[in-house]
Amino acid sequence: QLQAFGGGLVQEEGSLRLSCAASGRTFSTYAVAWFRQAPGKEREFVAHIRQSGSATYYEDSVKGRFTISRDSSKTAVYLQMTSLKPEDTATYYCAAGRPILNAYAVSSMYNFWGQGTLVTVSS
Repeated sequence: QLQAFGGGLVQEEGSLRLSCAASGRTFSTYAVAWFRQAPGKEREFVAHIRQSGSATYYEDSVKGRFTISRDSSKTAVYLQMTSLKPEDTATYYCAAGRPILNAYAVSSMYNFWGQGTLVTVSS
């Protein structure tokens, strides 16, 4: 099971750091991604980090503002979010899996999901 936490209410241009931890297993053999889902909208890809941590990918609207990382023991993955905007308001989910080729943004490529943590950005 994965646990995502760190969400909350923040003002526009503020920052938050989300964490994703695994219970019963480590992330060491999995790539990890963050997705988000705003009310009334479909779940969308946010960021991905490879199993090795050697590469990261981001959805265009968060590039330069969000940073995904994993700790050296590969037991946790983080999403540092800065310059937050009201449109970033959503429930954020972490997911672990082994996406093929360049399918890192496809949610069905991930086998394990956290319960979600709500991020609300006020203007």
